[in-house]
Amino acid sequence: MGDKANTNPGAAGRATAADHPASVRNVVLVGHSGSGKTTLVEALALTAGAVNRAGRVEDGGTVSDYDEIEHRQQRSVQLSLVPVDWDGFKINLLDTPGYADFVGELRAGLRAADAALFVVSASDGVEGSTRMVWEECAAVGMPRAIVITHLEAARADFEEMTRVCAEAFGGDDPDAVLPLYLPLRGPQGPDGHAPVTGLVGLLSQKLFDYASGERKESEPGPDQLPEMDDARNRLIEGIISESEDETLMDRYLGGEQIDIKTLIDDLERAVARGVFFPVLAAAPAAEGARQGLGTVELLELITGGFPTPLEHTVPSVATVDGRPRELKPCDPDGPLVAEVVKTSSDPYVGRVSLVRVFSGTLRPDATVHVSGHGLADRGHEDHDVDEKVGALSTPFGKQQRPVTHAVAGDLACVAKLGRAETGDTLSAKDDPLLMEPWEMPDPLLPLAIEAHSKADEDKLSQGLGRLVAEDPTMRLEQNQDTHQVVLWCLGEAHADVALERLRNRYGVQVDVVPHKVSLRETFGGKSAGRGRHVKQSGGHGQYAICEIEVEPLPGGSGIEFVDKVVGGAVPRQFIPSVEKGVRAQAAKGVAAGYPLVDVRITLLDGKAHSVDSSDAAFQTAGALALREAAADAKIHLLEPVSEVSVLVGDDYVGAVMSDLSGRRGRVLGTEQVGSGRTLVRAEVPEFEIGRYAVDLRSLSHGTARFSRTYARHEPMPPQVAEKIREQAGDES
Repeated sequence: MGDKANTNPGAAGRATAADHPASVRNVVLVGHSGSGKTTLVEALALTAGAVNRAGRVEDGGTVSDYDEIEHRQQRSVQLSLVPVDWDGFKINLLDTPGYADFVGELRAGLRAADAALFVVSASDGVEGSTRMVWEECAAVGMPRAIVITHLEAARADFEEMTRVCAEAFGGDDPDAVLPLYLPLRGPQGPDGHAPVTGLVGLLSQKLFDYASGERKESEPGPDQLPEMDDARNRLIEGIISESEDETLMDRYLGGEQIDIKTLIDDLERAVARGVFFPVLAAAPAAEGARQGLGTVELLELITGGFPTPLEHTVPSVATVDGRPRELKPCDPDGPLVAEVVKTSSDPYVGRVSLVRVFSGTLRPDATVHVSGHGLADRGHEDHDVDEKVGALSTPFGKQQRPVTHAVAGDLACVAKLGRAETGDTLSAKDDPLLMEPWEMPDPLLPLAIEAHSKADEDKLSQGLGRLVAEDPTMRLEQNQDTHQVVLWCLGEAHADVALERLRNRYGVQVDVVPHKVSLRETFGGKSAGRGRHVKQSGGHGQYAICEIEVEPLPGGSGIEFVDKVVGGAVPRQFIPSVEKGVRAQAAKGVAAGYPLVDVRITLLDGKAHSVDSSDAAFQTAGALALREAAADAKIHLLEPVSEVSVLVGDDYVGAVMSDLSGRRGRVLGTEQVGSGRTLVRAEVPEFEIGRYAVDLRSLSHGTARFSRTYARHEPMPPQVAEKIREQAGDES
């Protein structure tokens, strides 16, 4: 890897199309916001020759046009692909957002990649959210490496950060997280800080000096060798302990000098198997320099130590009617199976789909079958449709460079797929297939919106449809109870981006309004009512009288109507009319304007007129009777209660339980989940958890997750119900 000293720039450059999966490396960069992921991607692009100076593309564009503030902000909240060539390999660098609100983009990056590079800032350390992503990768055996950035900071300590990473990521085996290089520091400046100017290769015992802006190799001095002996021995032992050659440890302990090539080969295999996690250091190039510190070593790790797509297990595939289908891993000649991992809209070319090809070869102008199932609850309709693929391209900044094909294992952008959405499967039209979708985080922060004007109202539906097509972590709800349009988001930043995209990308101005909770009403005890609707104003009049009794029922019973009329006091043909009027009034509410539920309404008596009675008259009388019964009864307001499950680190369990209690929650129990995690289950009124997605993140420093499911409606406390009634009175 980094000790191979193969740095031929002639083999580097901008990536085009790969011809075989073995020449592709798909790497996702993971780390919290500010850890330096995007800067690192730019530094790798510079070293690979894709740009001719920091931040500048050879043809006069910019890496992230990258340099423009607006585009940098876009990249900070979405998955971005930067492909480069290095030493005959195509490396697809997937830069993910560091904000917790955009974990959906991160999950898409994990789906598209075969290995993960965890970027850790020497200034900030390892955040809890980064540890959680590490655990996700560990659960599926994804190979990982760690790169430490911001070594130029005054108090940056590479050795200490390596220890922190081993503690955070090593689990039961901290010796599986070890550095391949040690930083080489230059002379101390006036502030006492010695900048990192190069690296010492622990296996090769070579110095790699970047002080001039070009990587220069040299031999260490006699005084430098003892400094690296302890780290070198630990690294060799760590590699040997993960070796598939069981005799290697005995030979090493017996005093045999293990050949460096054997160690490097074993290291690469251990990294590819996801059992050894090397630590490296990197820094961007100085102005005018051609290579950033550690970027050559990192590119060599990616090409030599990270697995090819051939070693990546294909997600489960089935026919569109659900029959399992076995596929040969990453076969360019196999049936076409590709997945849309990101959808975006370009003002010039329309919808652009970033696709990972898992099997077969995707070509321009081919007709493919688009299958999308399983996200109907988020506003995404299921569909099976044939579409013609437009141009294929590989992105670089804002530019798209055409490619002739996308082989299994590669990624490419596809134009003009009008129906395909993120998570959809592309397959051959005569052999339609469907991939099992990756796990999407559940959006739990509601954003109620209204069109700002009549013109916006006309465009709102189309704008929202495009918005959720791009982002499957967003759920669109048309609430039938509150009549609100609600966008469910992952957090405040996610909501802000949604509003900005509606406004600037789709030309829709919306107003954010308070989110309403679906309340209900019910009777607190028995009550009776009499409805009298008698009018005479020329011609046929209106005549209907009915008497009812109302009594409460257990929760979830709905509305029960009972006919106990005797003697024909209410003619048989008008009894359904009374029921219709009663149910219509119940739907409107009888106290604060919320639907009435869980009552039995019994029709006891009434009167009719042979000429003036009618269906409409008895409907009105039924409604009047129910309102009169409500006026003489105690009406309870019912609020929805959710069962909330919070997965939180043990350090925050007490704070979470206290917070839930403060939200009128009832803790149902706790259980240990793995090492250092606790699942807290509670029932909490929905009124109290509208912003819980934001508050829990703050309370747990981003390390907790929660889910919620509707449990039931139950009576509100009287003081809370009174406030709601007052608000309803003010609005009316």
